[in-house]
Amino acid sequence: MRQPASFLLSALLVLAPTPSSCFYIPGMAPNTYAEGDNVQLNVNHLTPGISNRDAQLRSVFSFDYYYPAFRFCEPEGGPKEVRESLGSILFGDRILTSPFELKMAKNETCKSLCNEVKFNPRSGKFVNRRIWQDYNINWLIDGLPAGQLTEDLLTHETFYSPGFSLGTVADEALILNNHFDILIDYHEAGNDRKRVVGVLVDPSSRKNSKNLENGEADCGDRAEVLTLSETEETSVTWTYSVYWRPSSTAWGTRWDKYLHVFDPKIHWFSLITSAVMVLLLTATVVTILLRALRKDIARYNRLDQVNLDDLSGTSALDDGVQEDSGWKLVHGDVFRPPRNPMILSVFLGNGAQLFAMTVITIGFALFGFLSPSNRGSLGTIMVLLYTIFSFVGGYVSARVYNTFGGENWKSIFVLTPTLVPGVVFGTFFLLNLFIWGRQSSGAVPFTTMLVIVGIWFIISLPLSVVGSFVGFRQKPIPAPVRTNQIPRQIPASSNYLRPIPSMLMVGILPFVAIFVELYFIMSSIWFSKVYYMFGFLFICFGLMTLTCAAVTILLVYFLLCAENYHWHWRAFFTAGTCAFYIFLNALLYWINKVSLGGFSGNLLYLGYSALISFLFFIMTGSIGFFASWAFVQKIYGSIKVD
Repeated sequence: MRQPASFLLSALLVLAPTPSSCFYIPGMAPNTYAEGDNVQLNVNHLTPGISNRDAQLRSVFSFDYYYPAFRFCEPEGGPKEVRESLGSILFGDRILTSPFELKMAKNETCKSLCNEVKFNPRSGKFVNRRIWQDYNINWLIDGLPAGQLTEDLLTHETFYSPGFSLGTVADEALILNNHFDILIDYHEAGNDRKRVVGVLVDPSSRKNSKNLENGEADCGDRAEVLTLSETEETSVTWTYSVYWRPSSTAWGTRWDKYLHVFDPKIHWFSLITSAVMVLLLTATVVTILLRALRKDIARYNRLDQVNLDDLSGTSALDDGVQEDSGWKLVHGDVFRPPRNPMILSVFLGNGAQLFAMTVITIGFALFGFLSPSNRGSLGTIMVLLYTIFSFVGGYVSARVYNTFGGENWKSIFVLTPTLVPGVVFGTFFLLNLFIWGRQSSGAVPFTTMLVIVGIWFIISLPLSVVGSFVGFRQKPIPAPVRTNQIPRQIPASSNYLRPIPSMLMVGILPFVAIFVELYFIMSSIWFSKVYYMFGFLFICFGLMTLTCAAVTILLVYFLLCAENYHWHWRAFFTAGTCAFYIFLNALLYWINKVSLGGFSGNLLYLGYSALISFLFFIMTGSIGFFASWAFVQKIYGSIKVD
């Protein structure tokens, strides 16, 4: 027991990257400023955050910073779009210029952004609703998010939490923050060479702030707060102050203060416990199978040396073989093609494509090539890798279909790059319509949709067709035994080997390997937090893959011993049932952590959760199938059959 645990702990310590190493991109040069140089402040969308009142998420829609109802001040000539990556757009970023004027190392005690603005009752009601839903404002200064200083109540550690509140709720009053104290940390890299290493914003509500006649501003004080009326116009003056603070933090480690793990002891304990349990389970499965199969194969090969014609059909030897080891009895049917071989082949090709994309993406993240300063890099690399690995998907689906004896090659050429991607894109497009209907900035623009479709048809589809062509040119994977012409009758199976009970029992085990990390990923997606524990994710993904393979092989072995040779779809669905538990976990998260209160918000949450679960189903099902296929090839290739 000690050796697996100590080995696992060592592996975790080696593979889990520190924040400083995880987010430095080799070759990415920092921006250096001289004193008085202009430092650009860009604004991003407003996003819903977790409520400080009851730890609930009350919305899933983000809004553009310059959405008319917010009445934020615009720069002269209007805001201009900042160039973004494809992944940044897909994840909802809408980065624009702002009227803020920041000069390196030059403090500003009080400045007004624009003339006084008026909130009509409709705008006031809209903004009050966003304050009640705990929306956060998101700014970017030199690639760093402006955040608030937050304290972890368990560890009492302070960290920078990206985003700051639009307003606060106090005694049922909805208070709007209209003044911003901007605190910027900078590091001296040399003679008059300064670099931004941290950004904090302290928002406050000041009803008595105003513009003065000489062009200056009076930022007032916090004595009287500002609330927006929902029955009449409300006047608001937007003001800000800037304070520059020298810091010893080097530019290469500036992200460390933004990266924080809540309750790290429980995180480590849960991860190690799950990992040890999964490793012990896998070791147990492998031991049982090796012992049982070694005994079975030795008995079968020993029987081939005996003249069975001299034995009675009711001998104890023959009965013992049929009772204890029935898997050899179906050697003439085990490689019979499954029902609907084309659909299964398409799923397997797409599963191999998803698996290759996931492994390479986690590998890039593990070695620090996906930085939060390069916004959207994760989404961009996923789209790029999925497109490139279309060749793998086409090759695998065609090779498997050819091995199954399929001849309708035209259909496999078309279905592999269109069936699963079509379901994903169609669902994504329908959900995006609801986001468009809410005028949310999270809606993917129509031009970006055209770009995705263009990548799909111009790059992905041809690569898949080429892969399918190469796969069909390869010889079918040979079966170690000959298939009988007449199918063998399958006897009634035990209750635990029936499809639904067996899938539910076996499918939960791979889920156990990832459920801890899944919680942190869900929080990152829906609460707009930075996820950076790619070392943990790498280990969890490896454990999940290992568990999918081991438990599916065990189930297939039991099926074959029960003389049931319909293992193809059972192996795929059994490993894929892990996705059912992922969706069930999302439902529990929805019940306990989410309080949306509207049809479109709930539909969006459930729709995206179902879409993610579907992709997991395809990927984990493919892992289980290929592991079982290799197992069946191995055991039937180890026996002598006349």
